Amino acid sequence: MSATRLPGTPRLLRALNDRAALELLLERGPLTRARIGELTGLSKVTASQLVERLEERGLVARVGEQAGGRGPNAQLYAVRPGSAHVVGVDVGPDRVVAACADITGAVIGRVEQSTRDTDDPVGVVHNAVVQAASSAQAQLSSVRRIVLGTPGLVDPHTGDITFAFNLPRWHSGLLAALRDDLHTPVVFENDVNLAAVAEAQSGAAQGLADFVLVWVGAGVGLAIMLGGRLHHGSSGAAGEIGYLPVPGAPIPRDVSRRAKPAFQQLIGGDSVRAVAREHGYQAADAAEAVRAAVADGDAGGPMLDELARRLALGVASTCVVLDPPLVVLAGEVGQAGGAALADRVQHEVAAITLVRPRVVPTGLTEEPILRGALRTALDAVRDEVFGSTVG
Repeated sequence: MSATRLPGTPRLLRALNDRAALELLLERGPLTRARIGELTGLSKVTASQLVERLEERGLVARVGEQAGGRGPNAQLYAVRPGSAHVVGVDVGPDRVVAACADITGAVIGRVEQSTRDTDDPVGVVHNAVVQAASSAQAQLSSVRRIVLGTPGLVDPHTGDITFAFNLPRWHSGLLAALRDDLHTPVVFENDVNLAAVAEAQSGAAQGLADFVLVWVGAGVGLAIMLGGRLHHGSSGAAGEIGYLPVPGAPIPRDVSRRAKPAFQQLIGGDSVRAVAREHGYQAADAAEAVRAAVADGDAGGPMLDELARRLALGVASTCVVLDPPLVVLAGEVGQAGGAALADRVQHEVAAITLVRPRVVPTGLTEEPILRGALRTALDAVRDEVFGSTVG
């Protein structure tokens, strides 16, 4: 090591120790100074200095006492929730849902608004973010990052939206407009990708670095997780599985005309309802029809078999290229089908390819896109806040 790098070593060690302590407090807190020392392997003196440093910077606070043996009670410390906030936003064609979380990950504010009566995306997001922060009693200035989940393509180079089929008013240039309006870092991410982030955190893909998530609802989409990271592709189009040219459906040659692509024609919400009607299930939406078939047991088997055959065409095409160990079926239809649909897809994929991924239903029942947006924002903000603890 050169002499020019030596002076930075103590500073780097303090930063690493501080980050380790903060992560411990998030996972196991509240903790005493002595317990922090034990878990990090630091001496009592070093652990005490670390806690004092974090307390001075407003990142931790005393939250109680722990009775011990002789002598005074030990102080308990925890990460100060209000040291930073994030906002996650789930944007759909008819509504927007925004939630505000503190740096511990606790969701402390939430709003839901209709978007049917407005064509101003900046105004929609502004109102949702401001109201979410207000409902959390958080100052907008304490919101360090806003992550928005939207359908369509996000340019991996610029971070801007390039194509959103269901959101015609959302366009290139919107990212800069939102950042100027909110004076806060704003990030766009594909909604299905965010659902995969949530699935990896607390759903069916926990502990796995490689998996794919297939979203089946009104539309169909795919998220690819490789090495614990989302794969976006060179243009952000990785995962647009609806455009797979598959047998059994016409292949449109001009996607700019908004014609339904081939795989979307086979397994999108309209097609699922059509299959349901053929099997005697009349329902208001695709998910309701699938739930009815599952509830019918053996009687609903033929309908689920047909859906599995269709869905397996896209899953198999993905798996012979990526060979993931796990496929998660999510979205309204994937969730409604549960294990009954997932097992059938797994069997069908194994029958038509050389790969045999495990296929399971989503482990999340509520707002996976919003949860993924909050997790993405929290990961970035913790890196910023926890990584800047040493002066």
